[in-house]
Amino acid sequence: MTVRRSAAALATTAVLLAFAAPAATAASPSPSPSVSAAVPADPHAGLYGTSDPTYDGVWRQSLAFLAQKIEYVTPSVEAVDWLRRQQCDSGAFASYRDVREPCDASTTADTNATAAAVQALAELTGEKPAVENAIDWLASVQNDDGGWGYSAGSSSDANSTAVVVGAFARAGKKLADMTSPAGHTPYDLLRGLALPCGGEDGGAFAYQPDKKGALVANADATAAAVLGTMGKGLAAGSSNAGTAPACTPGTGLTAEQTAQNGAHWLTAALAGSGHLDQAPMPGSDTTTPQPDFGNTADAVVALAASGHRDKAASAVAWLEKNSGAWAEQSGPAAYAQLILAAHATGTDARDFGGTDLVARLNATGPAPAATALPSPTPTGAQPAAASTGSSGVGVWWMVGVGLAVGAGIGFLLSSRRKAKDAGR
Repeated sequence: MTVRRSAAALATTAVLLAFAAPAATAASPSPSPSVSAAVPADPHAGLYGTSDPTYDGVWRQSLAFLAQKIEYVTPSVEAVDWLRRQQCDSGAFASYRDVREPCDASTTADTNATAAAVQALAELTGEKPAVENAIDWLASVQNDDGGWGYSAGSSSDANSTAVVVGAFARAGKKLADMTSPAGHTPYDLLRGLALPCGGEDGGAFAYQPDKKGALVANADATAAAVLGTMGKGLAAGSSNAGTAPACTPGTGLTAEQTAQNGAHWLTAALAGSGHLDQAPMPGSDTTTPQPDFGNTADAVVALAASGHRDKAASAVAWLEKNSGAWAEQSGPAAYAQLILAAHATGTDARDFGGTDLVARLNATGPAPAATALPSPTPTGAQPAAASTGSSGVGVWWMVGVGLAVGAGIGFLLSSRRKAKDAGR
């Protein structure tokens, strides 16, 4: 996923969704039992970044947690409480809501934010009720074609479907059971958005069919869909198959073959410049392609997760050299994306082109409860997979809790279509 949608696109989406959001997706808030009882006077207390969170608050908070997780950082109670409070009683999350007001018919539930929050909360022990509630809501709004749109009932798209698949996987759900009432799975939807090999942009994924039903390659959707067709989440691990990805022609392909086709397209797209370019904004008269830092980072994660870490090396080198100003301007979600890309390729996130991405991310929110340095990875060894399985707690959380208790902090951790702009 890119950092988040552009402001113009989001503003349009917000207006449309305000009229389209089903009332059944909103209800009174029901935070996790361990959340602080008092609602803070400042609804932004605990939030990462200082810019308007309207369109990306939950998304950037969730990505921040996932990036911290793989770098052995334990977020503060205040930061975790902020995310918990965002959940409605239905289980859904909006992109952001003022928790001083209850969820109601005007609260537009967001599948991307909900799925990202699931992936983040699944890393905390004691959050199973919140995770299960969110998963139940996501299952209830699956479209007949097997996929999900940005909001409940909207047309399915590759990005939303992929991030929801990641949420189910991280919550320990059997992906084969994700079947719509019409008998379709998310893989059916994603495979249907893949451009066939042998033609122009073969292997890439479209975000959605265009108005004429045609599929147009989309880098953002391709990076997301590679993870989705592999059944992996935003903080995917890494492996190296030792062979270049190939584009398998024909129909009736498996999800794995479809993912490898997408990896093949991403490899070709990154060749040469080492980065992806932004798609022109509607109405823009700019003809010079502009680098897309967020999609490039996402492509790195997708390639590494699909077994082609070596094919992402040039993109990582390009990001190390060029992404500093972008991340500083864009904020926590951008730093998180770079950390996830660094982790997936075995690159040091604490010395990424001379920048300590972890320290920069931590500085955008409340001071972490604890930080521990990971043990050095032996030369030639693969970075550990980011996901810790369905148990709900990873080793880094254990380390963080131990440090917090030992320091007398008294903190016990309780057992997401296109954009480029994010909150700082």
